[in-house]
Amino acid sequence: MSNSSNTIVGLLAGTVIGATLGVLFAPDKGEKTRQRISEEALAAKDKMAEKASEIKAQVSSTVIDSKESLDIQLDKVVSNVSHKAQDVIATLENKLKELKDKSKKLQKPA
Repeated sequence: MSNSSNTIVGLLAGTVIGATLGVLFAPDKGEKTRQRISEEALAAKDKMAEKASEIKAQVSSTVIDSKESLDIQLDKVVSNVSHKAQDVIATLENKLKELKDKSKKLQKPA
């Protein structure tokens, strides 16, 4: 999770705690206080669920972007290796030709 996500979650938690403490110390009847706490808790739960969904979507998007980037890089590596393999084969064929030519020169006619 990123710093901004942690900050937002911290702010939401602080808001919930502050609201709960404010309600607890308010000069109201117990029944009203409990009702307010219940309402605040439900609202906080909804906010947290919404934020969790947003964070999940961000993480999912980041993973998809990372996978696409990795696929592109892998394609580049495979293409590069394929070109290198062709270069190696061409070099080996040239060396083989040179060796055959040298071998012909060293052999004496029978």
